[in-house]
Amino acid sequence: MAELATLEDPKARQVNERHGDDHGVNLGKLRALAKRLKTQQDLACQLWQTGDTAARLLAILVCRPKAFARDELDVMLREARTPKVHDWLVNNVVKKNPHAEQLRVAWSADPDPVVAGAGWALTTERVARRPEDLDLAGLLDVIEAEMKDAPDRLQWAMNNCLAQIGIDHAEHRARAIDIGERLAVLKDYPTSPGCTSPYAPTWIAEMVRRQQDR
Repeated sequence: MAELATLEDPKARQVNERHGDDHGVNLGKLRALAKRLKTQQDLACQLWQTGDTAARLLAILVCRPKAFARDELDVMLREARTPKVHDWLVNNVVKKNPHAEQLRVAWSADPDPVVAGAGWALTTERVARRPEDLDLAGLLDVIEAEMKDAPDRLQWAMNNCLAQIGIDHAEHRARAIDIGERLAVLKDYPTSPGCTSPYAPTWIAEMVRRQQDR
């Protein structure tokens, strides 16, 4: 914790706080520290229990993802209220854990929109990597009915799933694009030059074009 305190940068904190993250540690320096520490599950658990955002990000980097029980991950996700900790926990830990599918199903139906967003993030992963047994048409039904009025974090996760279905599954592409155009979610999202817009119809078109160019 003392070493993390020395890495605190007020300018980095200012930037991070604009995105809802209450820490000022440069992520490159955090990764370098994690590389030096290597995997240490006990240390990761102690770091997580501090409640400090930078410490929790470090915990995610040095933990053993498959070592967590299902209920442990459920508690951790509900404690992870800053966007960066939430995203890293889902992408770097939960997706690699044997309980990921159980958690995907449970979280997707959770009344807490942040928790539900994690469920949708795991669903997007399955759409891309293991779509068998997923009801893609049913997912599009839910997105069509609920995405427009969903809270920001949940809406973002549902939009990612919509785009992934359109990109990876040609038989659902026209409907995914139509839903995106009618709901117009993230249509006006500010996008840096050279980056692809998160607006689903634009995103789908660009990624399909890249696949065809290969």
